Amino acid sequence: MDTIFAEATPPGRGGVCVVRLSGPKARAAMETLAGPVATPRITTLRALRDGDDLIDRALVIWFESGRSFTGEEVAELHLHGAPVIANRVSQALIARGLRRAEAGEFTRRAFLNGRMDLAEAEGLADLLSAETEAQRKLAMQATEGLLGQKVEQLRTKLVRAGALIEASIDFADEEVPEDVPAEVFALIEAVRADISEMLARYPATERLRQGYDVAIIGPPNAGKSTLLNRIGQREIALVSEMAGTTRDILELHTDLRGLPVTFIDTAGLRESDDPVERMGVAKALRRAADADLRIHLSEEGRPVDQIKEGDIVLRSKADLVSGQGLAVSGATGEGVAELLDMVYDALRDRAAGLGLVGHKRQAEALQRACSALEITEVTAPELLAEALRQVNLALSVLVGRVGAEDYLDEIFRSFCIGK
Repeated sequence: MDTIFAEATPPGRGGVCVVRLSGPKARAAMETLAGPVATPRITTLRALRDGDDLIDRALVIWFESGRSFTGEEVAELHLHGAPVIANRVSQALIARGLRRAEAGEFTRRAFLNGRMDLAEAEGLADLLSAETEAQRKLAMQATEGLLGQKVEQLRTKLVRAGALIEASIDFADEEVPEDVPAEVFALIEAVRADISEMLARYPATERLRQGYDVAIIGPPNAGKSTLLNRIGQREIALVSEMAGTTRDILELHTDLRGLPVTFIDTAGLRESDDPVERMGVAKALRRAADADLRIHLSEEGRPVDQIKEGDIVLRSKADLVSGQGLAVSGATGEGVAELLDMVYDALRDRAAGLGLVGHKRQAEALQRACSALEITEVTAPELLAEALRQVNLALSVLVGRVGAEDYLDEIFRSFCIGK
């Protein structure tokens, strides 16, 4: 492979800028700038020179092949954080035959060199994009290889079952223990139960990874935009006494005690002759129907659409209008803390059933494995053996041992440069 380099720290001015090199020329390129570095993984302060030009004084680290993140020779130059210094080092590296890394290329090489499986790589991408504590914890499970470990446990059972089946095929005329068929089906049922449980937990895990949508719906001038502004503690939506001010979808992305939540302000629900307002109402209804949770807001405290399980019905303008039931005021903040408690409790309950599978690709591989295990105790041994081979193939696809090429570009283009 080519030797690549990139800034591993965010672009711009800062205290330190880390330039990472990976590939067969990494050590040689580093040593042409910093001089010989004999001991791996020992940080040394060196003067970086390109010919007679003193570029910077930097901390230099070298990782030998097989002991680095990518599995290749890796060098790191910890420069002073002025962009002009990083640019000058980049010019020197390009002159030595290195090229700039593409997004995710370091992690892609780590996968291709066997330093991580595909599920771990997806977890690392999730970790880099995590915005809340719950997302961080979920991503860390994946980067620690817990899904790969679970797959290995399933494969161990499948190998045992497959060996017993092959024995019954190859030695059908010889003495075979009578309990072989029972053990085979017990192993298969255990694998199927584990896969079914993982699939059952997938929706909750996927929703936490992507974040929850909470739609605020109600008639025009019910205080929806004022409530959104109060939750966000800034002016997100225009507020006016004129009904129908909000026409399009407005969103507030927030961290609700560790949960990623997007509050959605929608157009007021009513009949209208205005074609633009009708479009806004239709869009509001579609987005609200897809939301994880809906807050019905009106001065009367009545639902404005068919109630779905978990919906919250509130009376608005608690500071101006009296009445029965739960009430909130976006203008004064009355009841807002209690509303957020209700939203958090509802979403926390949905996040309680988290599992190891949070990506559609992973769930599809498990679904193929589960489908292959739709067998009965009268299934012929040859068909059982083929079913187990199909399950093993699906599990290998899950962790990227086979058939990963179709997914690599899609997965790694979400990474930043230098990772």
